[in-house]
This record gives sequence, structure tokens and C-alpha cells, in this order.
Amino acid sequence: MRARMIELSWSGLRVPTIAVELDYSRKTVRCWLHRFNRLGLQGLDDLGGQGRKRRITEHERSRIISLVKTVPPGRLRWEPVGELWAFDESGPAEWTLDSLAAAARAEGIEVARSQARRILLAEGVRWRRTRSWMRSKDPDFVPKGQGSSASTPSRPAT
Repeated sequence: MRARMIELSWSGLRVPTIAVELDYSRKTVRCWLHRFNRLGLQGLDDLGGQGRKRRITEHERSRIISLVKTVPPGRLRWEPVGELWAFDESGPAEWTLDSLAAAARAEGIEVARSQARRILLAEGVRWRRTRSWMRSKDPDFVPKGQGSSASTPSRPAT
């Protein structure tokens, strides 16, 4: 459209006529004609550097995405002798947005939880809040270790 504005101007049309024909404001047409007169063809290009600059690099974004694909440090694994162990027992057993952001910060990437979420969503990773099998809204639910099935009160027959 910018080149078309220049072409119509060279054909002898005035700014109001060009604006009506191309459905732009007069101010916009004048702006582009002045930029072309001042800078030539390069004046018709978009100016670079518009908008907010990214806070993290593409390399850091890739590291965050690859971090999700790794096994969390607190996840239990089977040893060859048949015992369970975790690389870091105090670490998260599953990746949450908080634990992912903390792990990224530990690697030197300054990222917030919300930014980590946006990065993953942009990559098509669907993030869901994990739910533990030990939590229940059932009032009769008794987590393991707090009683055996024999001591669990039975539900009244309805």
C-alpha cells in the first residue's frame, strides 16, 4: 500500500484523493510520502525495534522448555537392587510452575512463574495443576498411614 501511495502521487493525484482511494487518513498518506521523499525506498520499510524487548533470550527459552522434559530431581526411581531413591529428596517430585521457575533461576535464568507458563503455552505445552491421590474431598477418605482399612468407618447403607 505504501508503494501504491507513491505511485498515485507520481501520477499527479493529491493527498486527499489518495487517502480516499486507498481508504487511509490524509495524515497517514502524508507521513509515508514525506518518509519516501526523505529516505527513498528504505523509507517504506517498517522501523525496527518497535515494542517491548524480550527479557530472556531464545536460548534461555529453549533451556526452560528442555527443563520440563527432564525428570524432576525429587521423583522416586528404582535402583538396580530394588530400592527407591531420588536424586534430590528435598527437590520437587513433579514439575509445577513454581518448581520449574525455581529450577530455571537456579540455572541463572531470571524467569517468573507466569512467564514460564506463557513460554510453555506458546510452545503448545498444556499445563495442568497436578493432583495427588492422597487428597480427597470425600469426608470418609483416610490417607495411608493414618489407619488401616479395618479401622476405617464404613458408610451407612442408604
